[in-house]
Amino acid sequence: MAAGVCGPAPLVFRLHEGSPGLVREVLLERGWVEYDEQEQEEGDWNLYWRASAFRNADYENILPWQRLNHHPKTVGITRKDCLARNLKRMKGTFGSVLYDFSPTAFILPNDYTKFLAEYTKNRLENRGRLVYWICKPVDLSRGRGIFIFEDIKDLTYDSTVIVQRYISDPLLISGYKFDLRVYVCVRSFHPLTIYIHQEGLVRFATEKYNLTSLGNLYAHLTNTSINKFGPFYTTDKERVGQGCKWTMSKFRCFLHNQGIDELPLWQRINSIVTLTLLTIAPSIPCSPNCLELLGFDILIDASFKPWLLEVNYSPALSLDCPADVTVKKGLLNDLFDLMGYKKVDRLRQRGYLRQRYRHPSYFSSQCLQTIGSPMLLFPRFMYESKPDNQSQGESSFHTLHDDNVGDSDDKVTLPLVETKQISSARKSKGGTTCSSCPSCALRPKPNPKSTTAGNRTRPPFSRISEHAPWPEARDTESALARQPLRLSPVGVWKLPTIQIQKYKPPTYPWHNISKENSKPPSRVGDFVLTFPFNEATFKASQSELDVKTAVQEVHRLMNRLASPHMHKVK
Repeated sequence: MAAGVCGPAPLVFRLHEGSPGLVREVLLERGWVEYDEQEQEEGDWNLYWRASAFRNADYENILPWQRLNHHPKTVGITRKDCLARNLKRMKGTFGSVLYDFSPTAFILPNDYTKFLAEYTKNRLENRGRLVYWICKPVDLSRGRGIFIFEDIKDLTYDSTVIVQRYISDPLLISGYKFDLRVYVCVRSFHPLTIYIHQEGLVRFATEKYNLTSLGNLYAHLTNTSINKFGPFYTTDKERVGQGCKWTMSKFRCFLHNQGIDELPLWQRINSIVTLTLLTIAPSIPCSPNCLELLGFDILIDASFKPWLLEVNYSPALSLDCPADVTVKKGLLNDLFDLMGYKKVDRLRQRGYLRQRYRHPSYFSSQCLQTIGSPMLLFPRFMYESKPDNQSQGESSFHTLHDDNVGDSDDKVTLPLVETKQISSARKSKGGTTCSSCPSCALRPKPNPKSTTAGNRTRPPFSRISEHAPWPEARDTESALARQPLRLSPVGVWKLPTIQIQKYKPPTYPWHNISKENSKPPSRVGDFVLTFPFNEATFKASQSELDVKTAVQEVHRLMNRLASPHMHKVK
């Protein structure tokens, strides 16, 4: 979509079925245009948003101007049983002093024997003082299937569940239980870059907290999806007011009015977020142009200690009350600003063809072209294909040379995918092209009269110079109109010159950071950078994540910011 006379071309968003309506509303307000698959080409969009996980092919086919709203394989913290396992593993590695922010958990039925032993131990040690447990299905959300029990005889389940020690002394506001929904954006896992939104939601139960009525979900659960159907949802409750939500700003104001030093509380919450994400960061594949919005549910107990309850994948973006409108609209606007679109992204394919690329990776399938013919950008997977026996650090490029040329000087490095295309082109008679490969399918058909029959001399490939300037890309139609198509006798587009001796590992253009090891912005709207937070964590996050150093720095920070005694809410 080209720029018109009235201004630059708009960015284009694509929504999967079931995506929140608020995403469409905010993007349209920002001047975006919704993708129409009937009128636009398949890759002619800038943002693909979906509530569920993407397929592997979606990550492999991503192009420089595109963004996806999920990283792959974050299930390690967004599914309750996986979160419990990963936190237990980190606690065993780094100790319970740091990883003490999640209640004791057991995954049933596998851990039933361990749970029974812990249950019996607590009954004996507490000498009649009741210990409460909460049972949650591992794969359900919005409070479905949750119940609280004290006697093991009340524990029943028909699927995999997680049983946790119930925090029975939560901080209350006028007798009402609440928790915090903290919005976290992982801009990148490689390097690990974490932002926390300064605005969020405080979610209240709609009936007063009472341990004598464990079956009353309106008193024990804070999920809006449950409490909005409660009998007291619309009642003007003491201090809480109508509904069941506050903004985080209102909660901070409340703490300030109570004379509470809130800074240590937020530092602890920041540390919980970082330590939780460190459990999965090394295992997440590198997926440039992706980001993740997560909802961390934090409960504060009567001693002002924050506890991690769960991490929500695709946190709800529905608008149930004025607090939702205030928080979620601003959240999405800041999230889209954090995606870091450039002016060239508005032109998508055509815009990137006008760039001057000096990276060797661009002398691959995009560069296999005739002089004056259109350049084509192909997805990332076409440059990263490598055989199974290739080592992790080995380049996915290999050497192709013409049998008739024979000399090493005439060899040229090409991606594996292009080797297959060229090989098939050579096998075809008369240099005809195949319709199956992208290069040939998208290339204009040569004029049969312009080829010389019987010419068996194959000109050697030119060397590609790493420092040679990339020629200005021309408009596709005008370029074809001005110059005749030139094809080599084997039907392969001519390569620009390269100096193989000066070859360096390819840097792909879809890495948004323009300078190597450049530091991310400290703030974008209300998103504040919380990791890396100093020089040591910045270095630890580069290249391969140094989890041990990162954890040690978080520990030092928590010790340095150890809070004085904080007064309880009256």
